[in-house]
Amino acid sequence: MTPEIILIGDPVSHSRSPAMHNAALAALGIAAHYRAVQTTAAELPDRITALRQPTFLGANVTLPHKEAVIPLLDELEPTAARIGAVNTIVRQPDGRLIGANTDAPGLLADLAAAGWTATRQEVVILGASGAARAAAFALVDAGVTSLWIVNRNLMRAVDLVAAVAANQPALQARALALSDPVVAEVVANCTLLINATALGWRDGEIPLPDPPVGPHCLVYDMVYRETALLRAAAARGARARDGRGMLVEQGALAFERWTGRSAPRAIMWQAAFGEEPKP
Repeated sequence: MTPEIILIGDPVSHSRSPAMHNAALAALGIAAHYRAVQTTAAELPDRITALRQPTFLGANVTLPHKEAVIPLLDELEPTAARIGAVNTIVRQPDGRLIGANTDAPGLLADLAAAGWTATRQEVVILGASGAARAAAFALVDAGVTSLWIVNRNLMRAVDLVAAVAANQPALQARALALSDPVVAEVVANCTLLINATALGWRDGEIPLPDPPVGPHCLVYDMVYRETALLRAAAARGARARDGRGMLVEQGALAFERWTGRSAPRAIMWQAAFGEEPKP
């Protein structure tokens, strides 16, 4: 039986991951198949139990399950344990399941490709989900010392700030509700604005209808397409970057865990987006 890797999430129909990973598997001659599996919260425990079967190499985990999956696993890599979110599961030969987070290094790699460095940055993250957690911990580990978490649910933002600020005496981390009038001033002063919410998958969805950004700011949307937020930011003169590079890099890091082989990143990009990698 052909070994499988699955994507677990709700929804998953939009995902480019199957095309990306199946192209990589084929390029390296690995007899395995990757597919997306729609999984509700109620279905998640049984889905994870099924991964223990020897027909599976592992899985990716996407919204909304990156945090909920943790109690169902046997062990976490140290980075995933710190972040409190998992986007990659690796099945061990004995059926044990190890959770990893490749979102964090994937984001940093793509920001570096955009010429971004952590020095003297004022960072705002929109959202407080698993993706936002990965971004917050990655940026703090990279050296960011000023961070705002902005979220519709203020308590989720407060919880993330408390987690990321623990044992970080030099870090100024603060939480805001998206509805707070102060958000406009904070965003206007930031040098990196990251959208870690799922808003942007449908046309017209935007977390900040008129983001007060300018040429001093890089606006990064984890959604891997041009979004209304990126268009609005570009119209104001800000640098705008979508999440395609992050998607490929986090996928490549997951692929290497499942297969033990170096991931063919250019092939993965071409398969996912139908074009050569962009700088």
